[in-house]
Amino acid sequence: MVSSPERALLEVLDELPDHESFETVDKLVESLSTLSPRRMQTLLQACQSVKAKRLFFFFADRQSHAWKNKINKDHVDLGSGKRMLVKGGVLDRTYQITVPKGLDAV
Repeated sequence: MVSSPERALLEVLDELPDHESFETVDKLVESLSTLSPRRMQTLLQACQSVKAKRLFFFFADRQSHAWKNKINKDHVDLGSGKRMLVKGGVLDRTYQITVPKGLDAV
């Protein structure tokens, strides 16, 4: 079985930074111009990983694909509190996650 691109993205984000680098995922999201916003919305609402959901919106904001504006963030539970993903990183105030220096500037 193979995951849809939308589900595969969430799976990769959930493994960040242990199995993938932020730079690799940034390039991956940059290339995903044809994601289905309807499918992504459904997956985000069902996703249990706050980290994956926050990272999804962080990278979506960075890449500004057309599908980004069709996903309703208000219907996605992003949890509360800060999440440290990278030691010595920079806090992204919008999503309350630490990201590597250099990726914090949108």
